[in-house]
Amino acid sequence: MNKTRPTIRDVARLAGVSHQTVSRVINKGENVAPETQERVAAAIHKLGYYPSAIARSMAHGRTHTLACISPNLTDYTFASIVEGAEQEARQHGFFLLSSSAKDAESFCSLVDELIGHRRVDGLMVINPYVDRRYEDANIPGNFPTVYVGSAAREAGISSVCLDDELVAYDATRHLLDLGYRSIAMVTGPLEEDCTRDRNLGYQHALEEAGLKYNPQLVIEGDWSASSGQAAFIQFAGSGVRPTAVFAQNDRMALGVLRAARDLGLDIPKQLAVIGVDDMPLSSYFDPPLTTVKQDMVRIGREAARLMIQTIEDAHFKPQHIRLPGQLIVRNSTISKEKEVK
Repeated sequence: MNKTRPTIRDVARLAGVSHQTVSRVINKGENVAPETQERVAAAIHKLGYYPSAIARSMAHGRTHTLACISPNLTDYTFASIVEGAEQEARQHGFFLLSSSAKDAESFCSLVDELIGHRRVDGLMVINPYVDRRYEDANIPGNFPTVYVGSAAREAGISSVCLDDELVAYDATRHLLDLGYRSIAMVTGPLEEDCTRDRNLGYQHALEEAGLKYNPQLVIEGDWSASSGQAAFIQFAGSGVRPTAVFAQNDRMALGVLRAARDLGLDIPKQLAVIGVDDMPLSSYFDPPLTTVKQDMVRIGREAARLMIQTIEDAHFKPQHIRLPGQLIVRNSTISKEKEVK
């Protein structure tokens, strides 16, 4: 038989005081006689009572709980961001709730639940512009909110994201510096901010090298390995044979590698491939993948830090942080001078 958890009123009855007095003792309030505090403490110990963390924090106007909403929790990038945010939150005495919303409708429902019922102190939104979710959600204008993965478009909201334009520029510049000139690109979904920024970085690097942007060398993917594979098959079928491919994430780069191998191409002698992310398995691809690393854990920590600062400092002004990537050179790219003719 389950034993009923003791309540604050049980403690009050045993100690012979009001439940308001018990609450003042628990929350270290003033005007409670020492002997009364001792009776309450003894009753708490005897009953094995422990106060609700939510009830205690609500008494002070906070729950010390943060929330994170992501498009999903299976993607390595999103999961790593959540991990970093949780690490930072715990260091500051906050608990992080994480949930996923696949579309605008489920996102709005989650916002209502987390802010209206769960009474979270702050909200972190990963990829806020993946659909129209941010437009219809009932987020109060002054509610502590941080956007992750995109720069905020609204005043009063902080944001943390990768400097996607610079990342794409660095990736394309790496291939140009190695001597490649026919550089194709497999993009992410075109409605996403990071895809658009990476497109700009790619174009900027080409223009700087005196090369014209060729739309035939650009195909939209959906971040999956299968879309990268399909894109390279499409390049080959159309007669366009790039000497290098910049895939906007590592999974699409893996698909490109697979398709190129199936077509009998030697990587990197006949095709160089570079991705973005530096997934844990990137160094185990065949060949190991050159990529631009983004520190997802750091992005998550920075987002949680901004959220907590917004909560604790009424005068805190929104910040917009763009973090650089780090070029990781492996065997999927090689200097044209080193190619075997």
